[in-house]
Parts: sequence; C-alpha cells; structure tokens
Amino acid sequence: MKRLIGIAVLACSLAACATTGKLSETERLDLYRAHAGEPVKGFQYFGSLNGWTELGDSALAVWTRPNEAWLLELSGPCMDLSYAPAISVTNMMGQVSARFDNVIVRGGNPGPHIPCRIQTIRPLDVKALRMSEREMREAKLEAREAAAAPQD
Repeated sequence: MKRLIGIAVLACSLAACATTGKLSETERLDLYRAHAGEPVKGFQYFGSLNGWTELGDSALAVWTRPNEAWLLELSGPCMDLSYAPAISVTNMMGQVSARFDNVIVRGGNPGPHIPCRIQTIRPLDVKALRMSEREMREAKLEAREAAAAPQD
C-alpha cells in the first residue's frame, strides 16, 4: 500500500514536471523518497563520495559507488547546503550512522560551518531512480514538442 501511494505521488510529480519544465525541490525530494527503501542504521563509507545531490535544505543523496546511493534526511535545515561546492560526511571507522554522524558543508561562506545531523538513512534504488528521471526527461521533451507543433 505504501509503495502504491509513493507511485501515485510520483505520477503526480511527473505530470507537474511535464507542464512546468523543471522539478521543484519538493517534487525532486518526493522522487528520491519514492525510490528509497526502509531506513537503515548506517552504511559503509570508503573515505570519499562518488557524488551527491542536494534535495532542499534538509535532505541530500550521496553516492558511495556509481550504483550505490543513500538518501540522507537531516534533523533540520542545513545552512548553505543549496550553495555548497563540496560536503563531507563524518564517520566512525568507515561507518556512517543515523543520529550520530553529520554532513558538513565545505567551501562557500568563510568561517566555521555548523554540522548537520543525519536523522535517517535510506538506501536508494539507483536503477529505478535513473529510469524515472529518464522518463521525466522524455515526458518534458514530448510536452515541449506538442506545445511547439503547429496547430491545424
């Protein structure tokens, strides 16, 4: 039932995306949540991130490998996350844990950066996420082509 609700939310997001062009922060976060599994205690961290995606001021996705990603939801807003050129993630002996570790914004404004506590960690289904993103791009393209087609 939960999965069905997530798919319905995703479908509504796709419809909104096709008409407006670009996803809002909320729609993008909903897309990632729809492709996230149940919360886990933590994940293995190999010393560097393969990439990351900001999803508003209190969530982000981090890639630890090309086909392994995690949705991190923070305990509150994280200052400058939207503008951060880089981040780091604290860990204990290669393990990042929910409710214990933090995301730290790097670069941007000078001075100390306040750590952002990781509230929950959820594994992402990277293949399904990429497929949904591809479908969304195709839907946008079709909507643009339909709008640009001459009316008879």
